[in-house]
Formats: sequence, structure tokens, C-alpha cells
Amino acid sequence: MPERYMKYGQELKRRIKMISIQKVEYEQKSILRNLLELYKYDFSEFDPNDDINSNGLYEYRYLDHYWTEEKRYPFFIMVDDKLAGFALVRSLRENEINHTIYSMAEFFVLKKYRKLRVGQTVAHKLFDKFSGIWKVAQIEANTPAQEFWRKTIEKYTNGNYKEIREDNWEGPIQTFSTANQ
Repeated sequence: MPERYMKYGQELKRRIKMISIQKVEYEQKSILRNLLELYKYDFSEFDPNDDINSNGLYEYRYLDHYWTEEKRYPFFIMVDDKLAGFALVRSLRENEINHTIYSMAEFFVLKKYRKLRVGQTVAHKLFDKFSGIWKVAQIEANTPAQEFWRKTIEKYTNGNYKEIREDNWEGPIQTFSTANQ
């Protein structure tokens, strides 16, 4: 990596004062739709079956569900009051001891903010916000996401998580509890 980019990253890291999450309101849905296009573009290298439509868009089929179905939670990732990405959280169900099981449905940080602990900070904030059992899944081909989530969850749980496989998913799933924290 050229030195000027390394210096830029170091300068950006020094300038970041606040990393936060902000609930996406219905009136902001078009902003989230735009960010989802960037996310789906980035993700397309790992999913060869996802193509753009005749309008040149990827489209995210579950976007409207975040305002029409309960137990779906959309958030913007903010860095110093600037959009830096988004996180989509779902409540799947309750387990046998009434702990809610949550899923990180989608998670995206703009490239400019990656490697600056923005994603890790936001993930930890969301784990704290939604107390229960978490399942964070990645597709098999997305090894950068697997590395990110293993490192992020390892740090959050002090290594107290399991990595599992499920029949209906092709890739690793990290699972852990925030219910007693």
C-alpha cells in the first residue's frame, strides 16, 4: 500500500471522535436503499448469482420488511455525524429459556472507514443493545467477513463463542450470548 494512503488512514483514525448507530426512520429509507446498492456491489464478488436488474440496480428484496414486519431493526453507522454504513438486525425467535435469538442480517462499512475499528465498535454497540443469543453468519466465499467477525466476536466475548454449521446455510456461523452481560 502506498505510503500516502497509510498516512491518510492514520490521520483519519486520529480525527474520528465519535462512532455511533442511528435508527433508520421510514423517511430515510431511500438513503438506506442507496447504501444497500454499494453493499451489494461490494458483495457481488462473493455471490456470482446476484446480478443487477434491467435498471442497473441490485435491489435488496427485504428492504421494505424493515418497516412492515416487527423484529427487524435498521441502523445507520455514523462517524462524526457522517454516514459510514449500516447494520440490519433481525430477531429470529425465542429459545427454550426465553432468550431472544438475534441475527446480523446485513452489515456494511464504507471502505474509507474499514480498518479503523468502526465496524468492530458498531458491532459491539449492537451486541450490547440487543441482549440475547446472537448468530452471525457469513457465506463460505466471503473470507474477509469471516476474519472480521471471528476477530470482532472473539474480542467481545473473550473467546466465549462457538462456530457452527447449519444445514440451511453454506458457511460458518458464530453464536454467543449477551443475555447475562
